[in-house]
Amino acid sequence: MTELLADMRFRLSAASEWTDEGCLINLSGEDVPFLLSENGEMLDAFEVILFQIYGRGFDREHRFVCDAEGFRQSRKAELHAMARFAAQNVRKNGRPFTFGKLNATERRVIHLALQPETDLSTESIGEGKERRLQVRLK
Repeated sequence: MTELLADMRFRLSAASEWTDEGCLINLSGEDVPFLLSENGEMLDAFEVILFQIYGRGFDREHRFVCDAEGFRQSRKAELHAMARFAAQNVRKNGRPFTFGKLNATERRVIHLALQPETDLSTESIGEGKERRLQVRLK
């Protein structure tokens, strides 16, 4: 990752560690604001690039996770709050709740957050960029 960042002329450094999710790469430096703009799209792009280059040998449950300034943890907390809201809404109204656009990692976080709920089910519906996450009563 360090070589990739240098080749792209980013003023960033990378530190990595293994976690239960996979290889966590923490990025720091002057260009962090570029990584965090547009809701972290560049972090997502780096994850895709790393997976394409190195990730084919990973187990399905392991992945590359790129982060900067705790963005991923903040977003994860936000997604858990969204999951709780959706669960309350479905229980109250009895109708399915469909989230707006979320990337695959974000949908996975909500799936896992609601997995213990015995009265609810989650399902990704649609194709490609139109894929959405839906929560409904079982």
